[in-house]
Amino acid sequence: MPAVADVMARLDIGDLDLASSISPQICRALRTRIIRCDLRPGDRISEADVSRAFGVSRQPVREAFIKLAEQILLKVLPQRGPTDARIDYPAVLDARFMREAIEADIVAILVQAPSSELVEALQAEIVAQRSIDPADAAEFSRLDERFHRRLAEFADKAGAWTLLEGLKAQMDRVRYLSLRSFPTPKLIDQHERVVACIASRDAAGAETAIRVHLREVLQDLPHIRDANPEFFEMPAGQRPEPVNAPIRGGTTI
Repeated sequence: MPAVADVMARLDIGDLDLASSISPQICRALRTRIIRCDLRPGDRISEADVSRAFGVSRQPVREAFIKLAEQILLKVLPQRGPTDARIDYPAVLDARFMREAIEADIVAILVQAPSSELVEALQAEIVAQRSIDPADAAEFSRLDERFHRRLAEFADKAGAWTLLEGLKAQMDRVRYLSLRSFPTPKLIDQHERVVACIASRDAAGAETAIRVHLREVLQDLPHIRDANPEFFEMPAGQRPEPVNAPIRGGTTI
């Protein structure tokens, strides 16, 4: 297990906006580094080192650690302090279920009366995604997150997205691991299909498109787990299986 100092040395912490609440910023910064594998299962961090790195007191760091533990991203071990937790497989499936339900309703709202502003903004997101290096997992992950957040914002469901962010942390980690080998152009094509269905007010098509997109990464879950066994916490005797549930209209994935 790497020493705390070694773990902190390889993290690009970044600066804080001291005019805004500190604890959520630290939480977001560490969450991003866990999801992007800068922090790995078993890596140990400490309140003292993180507070020193950010130049703040321990209290906001402690609050951030508590939030990350609630999201199953950190595990607090007696006498050893917080460590990066493994990916909880059942939590991935739960997050996928909740995210799919919420985002299917979001596109159902958008498809009712898509404004030109909405369509142009989403098309601009597609252009931005196609402009990056397909191998740049970190940048695609950022743009993918922004695309889905914009769907929620245009549907006036930003609060639902904020709630979802806390619930989908385990799924985000799997998605990032998959981007190392998964062809991002296929995911962008799926985004484009969602936008096209919204623009044409194709309600059934939009729902199918978003469901297919959100299930995509889990089709490769057994491979992702086998390629990265150190990242996963599996229930005894259970192995990941691909999602194979029917989608409205008879489409199955």
